[in-house]
Amino acid sequence: MRVHNLQQGSDEWAAFRLNHHGASEAAAMLGLSKRTTRSELLRMKHTGTPKEFSDWVQENILDYGHHVEAMARPLVEELIGDDLYPVTCSDEDTGGHLSASCDGLTMAGETAFEHKQWNGELAAAVAAGTVPDDHMPQCQQIMMITGAKRVIFTVSDGTRDNFVSTEVWPDARWFERIRDGWAQFDRDLTDYTLPEQKPMLVAEAVQDLPAVAVQVIGQISVRENFRVFESALRDFLDNKLIREPQTDQDFVDLDQQIKAMKKAEDTLNAAEAMMLAQVESIDQAKRQKDMLAKLVRDNRLMAEKLLESEKIRRRQERIEAARKAFSAHVADLQGSITGLRLDVVMPDFAGAIKGLKTLTSIDDKLDTALANGKIAADRQANDFRAKLAWVAELAGEHRALLADLQQLAVKPIDDFKLAVQSRIADHLRREEARQEAERERIRREEREKIEREQAEAERERLADERARAEAEAAAERERAAAELAPDEPTPDPVHSVTAELRALEEPMHFDTAPAAGPRRTVKLGDINARIAPLSISADGLASLGFQPVGTERAAKLYAEDDLLAIYRGLYAVIQNAAGELKKAA
Repeated sequence: MRVHNLQQGSDEWAAFRLNHHGASEAAAMLGLSKRTTRSELLRMKHTGTPKEFSDWVQENILDYGHHVEAMARPLVEELIGDDLYPVTCSDEDTGGHLSASCDGLTMAGETAFEHKQWNGELAAAVAAGTVPDDHMPQCQQIMMITGAKRVIFTVSDGTRDNFVSTEVWPDARWFERIRDGWAQFDRDLTDYTLPEQKPMLVAEAVQDLPAVAVQVIGQISVRENFRVFESALRDFLDNKLIREPQTDQDFVDLDQQIKAMKKAEDTLNAAEAMMLAQVESIDQAKRQKDMLAKLVRDNRLMAEKLLESEKIRRRQERIEAARKAFSAHVADLQGSITGLRLDVVMPDFAGAIKGLKTLTSIDDKLDTALANGKIAADRQANDFRAKLAWVAELAGEHRALLADLQQLAVKPIDDFKLAVQSRIADHLRREEARQEAERERIRREEREKIEREQAEAERERLADERARAEAEAAAERERAAAELAPDEPTPDPVHSVTAELRALEEPMHFDTAPAAGPRRTVKLGDINARIAPLSISADGLASLGFQPVGTERAAKLYAEDDLLAIYRGLYAVIQNAAGELKKAA
């Protein structure tokens, strides 16, 4: 806040107000003032000419208002328990040009005082704790500029008897409405052109048609001036009656002409009554009168309809022009917004001019309604731009989650952000759960793969150990067989058996070439028959490393080309037994 050393009511203060948007002008800017129209405020700001007041208004209203304000200030100071000082301030320190002329402000700047002269209707509203809309913008702008936490809005005549007040608190919605309103006002002021000065409209005097006189002499002689009346009437209808009103002056004049024709109708009816009062029947004069009365009446009705239809047409033309201007403004705003559609309500232009009669007042109300509509459209456009910028910056990679962005965008900015953030958070949680499930699947497959590899390695290890054990057993059998063979013949209880087995050590010539066709087999019983009186079971052959290659009913079948190896295995077993026996002896 910047304080300006200006005395309220001085010429310097008035000049300051013309270059700033004052708090007391905020209601007029929003079209809420009962004293100054928005169009008047635009003209004053454009021309740099303040509103002029008569000497009586200056002395009895403005000067008196400052007087009772000074009388009421101590009463308010007593009410709040603090001193108040009149101050004129602005937001120039932040680059703005809004201002406020406070009737009083505490030294700490926390409480402001605004005084209005005693008015019964306003006092009743304030006593009920309500500040009307035509005063609320001033209070809110005062708090915008000063940073005050409250305004003591007072209505009084400077006495305790007629003194009411209420507290007004800052309202963010009013702040936004006032800022947007002044922004639109500045745009309108830039494009403003001074309208053609129109003189005060006074209906042009319409010469009454000649008075109709009928005098009956005797019983059949009638003196009348219908022809003179008719001549004047037709001249009026042909040359003076306005049939295409264009301006407010035309409308006023046509209304006066209608009244003159209505008066002529009444005059003709009065002449008829005068004539009939003198004679019982004068047919020709009566028909002449009826014809003239109908002529006047028909043209009067035509003029009345014309007046009404032209008023309606001009009103509709202006309403349609305002609607097109608003639509064009919204289209321009929409062109700067991608991804969202502006959804602003068309102002009620027809309702804004309801009951108005002059084109000047109609134009003012339509301009005000259009300005307020543009303010609302600008506010939504700015809101949408801010939300789109936030989405692009913080949630751009998740734009696919916001298919209903149009519906979300109507929420207040904080609710909008919360809704978008919650949706993204839910998506990220689901995505994290999906990725964790995928990672768990991969880990499970890796574990299963490792387990398979370990099982395969274990099988290979066991096979290697078994192969080593079999190799060691074979080597052991060979060592045992070598130890069993004596250097010289000695008596041996098993000599006969050994002699027979030793024959197996000699090379045995078998045709081991694989025979053509299926592999030949031999039954386990046939093997036992060949080694009789010895015998061996399937388990015994399995311990030597020989597995059956098939079965025939209950008989186990072995490959015939494995017989030599089987015999050598049996021989090795017998050699081991003989070696053990030798050691024991």
